[in-house]
Amino acid sequence: MVKNVVAAVLALVLAGCGMYKKYETPVDVSPEITQYHEAMSASVDSSALGNLPWREVFTDPLLQGYIETALENNVDLQNAKLNVDIAQARLQGAKLSFLPSVTFAPNGAGTKLGNYDMDWGWQLPLTVSWQVDIFGKLTNNKRSAESAVVQSDAYRQAVQSQIVAAVASTYYTLVSLHNQLEILNNTCELWQRSIKMMEDMKLAGRFTEVAVVQSKANYESVLASIPDVELGITQASNTMSLLLAQQPRRWQVNAGSVLDVPASIEAGVPMSYLAARPDVRASEQAFAQAYYATNMARANFYPQLTITGTGAYGTLLGSTIIDPAKWLLNLAGSLTAPIFARGQNIATLKAAKLQQQQALNTFQYSILNAATEVNNALADIRATREKMVHVDKQEKYLELAVEYNEDLMRLSTTTYLEVISAQQSLLQSRMQLENVKLDNNLGLITLYQVLGGAR
Repeated sequence: MVKNVVAAVLALVLAGCGMYKKYETPVDVSPEITQYHEAMSASVDSSALGNLPWREVFTDPLLQGYIETALENNVDLQNAKLNVDIAQARLQGAKLSFLPSVTFAPNGAGTKLGNYDMDWGWQLPLTVSWQVDIFGKLTNNKRSAESAVVQSDAYRQAVQSQIVAAVASTYYTLVSLHNQLEILNNTCELWQRSIKMMEDMKLAGRFTEVAVVQSKANYESVLASIPDVELGITQASNTMSLLLAQQPRRWQVNAGSVLDVPASIEAGVPMSYLAARPDVRASEQAFAQAYYATNMARANFYPQLTITGTGAYGTLLGSTIIDPAKWLLNLAGSLTAPIFARGQNIATLKAAKLQQQQALNTFQYSILNAATEVNNALADIRATREKMVHVDKQEKYLELAVEYNEDLMRLSTTTYLEVISAQQSLLQSRMQLENVKLDNNLGLITLYQVLGGAR
């Protein structure tokens, strides 16, 4: 009989051994996850763009100060940090669940029967209860809590990355707008000189009033563009104020601040860079938690062993004894097995498996999404840099065209319309070049963010 009981217990233990298995990345599910696993196993490239601290990427002192202020004041980041603390507290609770629980419940009472005096009694009981983790329920709960800590920290990094990128993008938008405003102001000075030149030539009989009026109309057109740029500066400044949790005001920028694309990433980005993305790591940890939840659902089918010990010092309540206080010791073990809850356990396990599959799908999609976002960012940077080369050359040629046309106009070998046309084209080219520079800066910021940067 004893042998049969022992054999049954051993069979249950062996059957539950699989529930002790620690989560491992499922490399046989898809090529993307296999590559991700290999990348996670490889050594970390500290020089990769996504692994660089944000201070090494954004070296502008003003921008660094704005980013630090935003990171200190942002509510979302504060809550993300609190989520990490919450996860760590839950992990501590999961670890402590392996230890016995101790309960101290002193009590006393009195009993009176008929004409007898009140019989008083009291006890000082101390109860120790220990749940033995035979089938891994507590172990899986602890491992799930560990994954939750990693996941919450990855989410914190993702929030920090978004904040850094938002502040940097707003900053370089302000830089571009200030540069555009300077271009417009310089163009206004140029047009004022042109108007004066047209008026002088009109007095000399070389041009008519039409040339003067046309020059003044173009001058007013440039002036009309300035309020739009001023409005853009105000709106971008308000965005920066909100990011920094400050009252709305204008923010100072360095007009010459630029970002450069590291040559090492222009050829492409290996999977090891994508593995650093916080959203990818968070999605894997969510899958790991679903894996452990499935194991805990399986553990519900097996008995639960609890050992309880009680020690009490006191009197036997309601009895008259000579020695008023004695020790009472008790040791017990209970093995609780589910019988009528089997249907509910089956449903719980089925739901856990389905949720695990959902988490796996999300994990796989996060890898594909990361690759797509990075490739889009790289393509955008390459296109912008190529465009910048041509627009820069165009601006230089148009500067020469304006200079040549003005010289020819003084020699009476060209018309005022050619001068005006060249000046308009130069203004458009300068504004376009400034926009392309902004696109280049924003593209690099986006690439840094989608690589999981901003540590």
